[in-house]
Amino acid sequence: MSDLLWQKPGVKVDARIQKFLAGEDVILDREFFVFDIQASRAHAQGLQQIGILTADELAGLERELSVLADDFTARRFVLDEQYEDGHSAIEARLVERLGDAGKKIHTGRSRNDQILVATRLWLKDRLSRLLATCRESAQVALARAEAEQGVPLPGYTHLQRAVVSSLGMWWAAWAEGFIDDAQRAADTLAWVDANPLGSAAGYGVNLPLARDHTTQALGFGRMQVSAAYAQLSRGKFEMAAIEALTSALLDLRRLAWDLSLFTSAEFGFVALPSQYTTGSSIMPNKRNPDVIELMRASYSAAAAARTEIEQLLSLPSGYHRDLQFSKGAIFHAFGRGLDALELLPDLLRNLEWKTDRMRHALDPSMYATDLAVDMARDGLPFREAYRLAADPARWAEGDPDASLRARVSPGASGELRLDALKERLGRFTG
Repeated sequence: MSDLLWQKPGVKVDARIQKFLAGEDVILDREFFVFDIQASRAHAQGLQQIGILTADELAGLERELSVLADDFTARRFVLDEQYEDGHSAIEARLVERLGDAGKKIHTGRSRNDQILVATRLWLKDRLSRLLATCRESAQVALARAEAEQGVPLPGYTHLQRAVVSSLGMWWAAWAEGFIDDAQRAADTLAWVDANPLGSAAGYGVNLPLARDHTTQALGFGRMQVSAAYAQLSRGKFEMAAIEALTSALLDLRRLAWDLSLFTSAEFGFVALPSQYTTGSSIMPNKRNPDVIELMRASYSAAAAARTEIEQLLSLPSGYHRDLQFSKGAIFHAFGRGLDALELLPDLLRNLEWKTDRMRHALDPSMYATDLAVDMARDGLPFREAYRLAADPARWAEGDPDASLRARVSPGASGELRLDALKERLGRFTG
């Protein structure tokens, strides 16, 4: 390992202890490395503005930071165990290439605000992806709701046949769900869009750091003003981002459950695109819905990550090394969660309904609610109408298309109000 940034003369470094301290940091920092480089560039620009760096030193630092980013992206530079973490790697590279100018880069900052700003930029990127995916899923669902709104589909409660429903209602439900998820992602993105760079170790420094410049240069919506709160917000902002993710993953989990049931032989309502299924290693007849099953499971990783961070935050104010573990939590949550969500729009576009099977599953009992409401509309007290409509002798084959057209309460099959959902979605589509 290269020399440690904090190493003091005469202090022995125990290799086993250092390995424990470093943990997975170097590997995880690969996720944040490019953002760390971006923040280092902005910080260097700010140092030049307050006279710490000359114009030539800044030019050299900006050049070498760009080269390092390119080398990292092209895998010519590997962030590995020779470095304590990504921050050390950046500084070591700059010192190697630029000498004293490289040694000046850390003036006025700490690794605490360095990881804060890199993580914050990373979270903004992931929340933007989450917003785009929720928006696209909602768009697909709305388009299919409009195209298939009159197609009958059995509606279930308690996994028992209940009433006649429609594909329009099924699709509209997921459209509105993912619109809500997009709203939550957008709101969370706006909340975490605050620049912590320049807060140093949580107490500021005796330099007039150009924090307004770094806020603008890094594309933040605002500066996180309090140096002390910048440290307090670590973990809190990460939990909020995971909560936005889990909101979408909860909808994905329930949607995947529907498809798991609907694709089974017992239902037979849906055929999945072949690329979303796999085969069995022993049973030649099987095509398994593995993708939707892993979609269903993805929520668990994000929920576990949120719990891990929440447990880390039983801390007083200021920085504590415990917070190092929060990096792995957000990486695993968004890694698994976004991978699942980003497969969803194409799945929704390409799944095929077996409408004959859906109609065949409609039985006379599923019109009993319509019968009770019809009698109540004609003047019979509803509780009496309910009692009469519960008698199987009154049930008869119904017309599912007529039932759907008659369901005119707002949000039901005869009054879907898709235009209202389109208007909401339009706020996220520019």
